[in-house]
Amino acid sequence: MYKYRLYIAKFILIICLFNSSLVFADTIKGHAEKYDTTKQDQSELFTGQVEILDEKDIIKMTVSQVIDGTFAIEGDEFFAEVVSDVSGDSGVLLPKGTLAHGIIKEQSEAKRLGRNGYISLDFDYLVTPDGREIPIEGKMSTRMHPIVEAGKIVATDVGYTAAGGAIGGLLALNLFGIEAAIASQGYTVMGGAAIGGTVGLGMSLWRKGKDVLISPGDEIRVKINSKMSLPVYKDTALKQHEVNYPGLTIKITNVVHEKDPFGEANTITLTLSITNMTNLTLSGMDLALINDYNSIFHPSIFGDTNLMFKQIKPGDRVAGRISFSVDNINRSFWLTFCDRRTKKTLSKVSIDNAYKNVPDKVKKKNDKLKKKTNYYKERDPFEV
Repeated sequence: MYKYRLYIAKFILIICLFNSSLVFADTIKGHAEKYDTTKQDQSELFTGQVEILDEKDIIKMTVSQVIDGTFAIEGDEFFAEVVSDVSGDSGVLLPKGTLAHGIIKEQSEAKRLGRNGYISLDFDYLVTPDGREIPIEGKMSTRMHPIVEAGKIVATDVGYTAAGGAIGGLLALNLFGIEAAIASQGYTVMGGAAIGGTVGLGMSLWRKGKDVLISPGDEIRVKINSKMSLPVYKDTALKQHEVNYPGLTIKITNVVHEKDPFGEANTITLTLSITNMTNLTLSGMDLALINDYNSIFHPSIFGDTNLMFKQIKPGDRVAGRISFSVDNINRSFWLTFCDRRTKKTLSKVSIDNAYKNVPDKVKKKNDKLKKKTNYYKERDPFEV
């Protein structure tokens, strides 16, 4: 009898659990909805206008890694980065920092007869900072037009031959003297010049051209081969993030790119206006530049040191210039102010944001400084 009661109790328990599961299932039953943020994101990023990027437009880029014509292989992939905003009539179409994917289309090492090596690059798509992938057809090559290259080779070889002739003539004068030259009616000098010219011609035939070397920071100019319809960015969408400290106001009024004493275009000089309404005593040595790779650059003694050694006490308002030597002036930078006691960053001001308000005259001057059209590495003079 007890056994039957036990079976009945188990049966009732199973029924109860089954019913409760049904109730619980009813409470969690529903449907999932996909929330589409595309429209919201589009409205935050773009003005709603669309412009055409034409075939005549040039996009300025810099490679992310060294491309050496000596070791490069056709078909190798690489990435480049847009170094300045590409704008239309209504605003920015491709912002600075847009990545470009490319492949090495053609490659040739330097050859004898003074023929330089070359690299031809193809670009197939872009990746914008907001994550859009845009197919493109773009090309860039260091190869000269054959007629231009041949003209330069001939001119250089004539220079070699002429130099050889001059050296041969001088050697003849030194060996036989001016009297022998007069007595032979100049034949000794002419003979020496002929020998020298032959040597010079041999040098020109043996002379090897230069190999290509494109490094990060070198500006390459990519030509677009097809029209593209692109949306116009809002100004607010392209502003870099900044960090402000209560009572500390830092305004960048000018950004100038300069060469260091060794002729390298690696110096950024900022004109600043600083108001310190905090209880901290700050110094120009507390300023630093940090780039988008988190590399830190401190004030340079080779540039303007007007603000470098100044103390900025509570209540002070100062203005002046300060310079920083960086590895690549094409990168994005932030000016930071640190508390020397705690080593904490108090403020972080975007150079890119400030650069939008820099006078066009200064921007053009900076652009001229950044241009580098010589992509050839110098050959060791003792290398044959």
